[in-house]
Amino acid sequence: MRNFTSLFFVVISYFSFSQCDKVYVSGRVRDTLNPQTFYNLMIIDRASGRGVFGQPDGTFSVYVSAGDKISISTKGYPIYEFIAKPDSNCQYKVLAYIEKLPQEIKEVVIRPLKTLEQIKEERQALSLRETKSVTGIEVLESPITALYQVLSKKEKTKAWIAEQTYKNDQRKVVKELLRVYVAYEIINLTEDEFDDFITFLNVDESFLKTASEMELIVFIKDKFEHFSSFR
Repeated sequence: MRNFTSLFFVVISYFSFSQCDKVYVSGRVRDTLNPQTFYNLMIIDRASGRGVFGQPDGTFSVYVSAGDKISISTKGYPIYEFIAKPDSNCQYKVLAYIEKLPQEIKEVVIRPLKTLEQIKEERQALSLRETKSVTGIEVLESPITALYQVLSKKEKTKAWIAEQTYKNDQRKVVKELLRVYVAYEIINLTEDEFDDFITFLNVDESFLKTASEMELIVFIKDKFEHFSSFR
């Protein structure tokens, strides 16, 4: 008896498919967590490649062929798919529960802005780290030490490290200055463009240490206009 019942439903399904040229598919999409308005809801018949828009409340209706694969697509949600299987009235009703895709938020690094007064103090404090060397009359008093400094790789390395540290300190000060100018919309740069712009600036170290705030603003704003033409 059970086998006969199963066979009966298979036969009914077969005739439903074969007798329905078109299937009226209707239904509604619902968010599993929150009520939503679906302004970009689209119902796509994968067999024909055609699509129709649903309503903002999530309801939709469309005619398709029996057995067609249907996709429900809306921005921010996973694709919901089903097969259009007609009932005895050549209809198929759908209630699709969907859940929003998790949002990936780009990491934002927040740096506290320094005041112009703090940056001014840093500008004035810039100094090249001294590496002890024998010069002038000291050469006559200690010729062996002077000769050692000329020939020693170690002394040259110390001097090179001091110079690079000084240049790096300069760039840090200019970078802090640029962050303030960007915050006050004096210039328009992204953090990723700072290094390229600092290289383009090629600001004189003496000017950086002694210039007034207005002189710096005029200089950097003028350079920025030229830099922008090459971006």
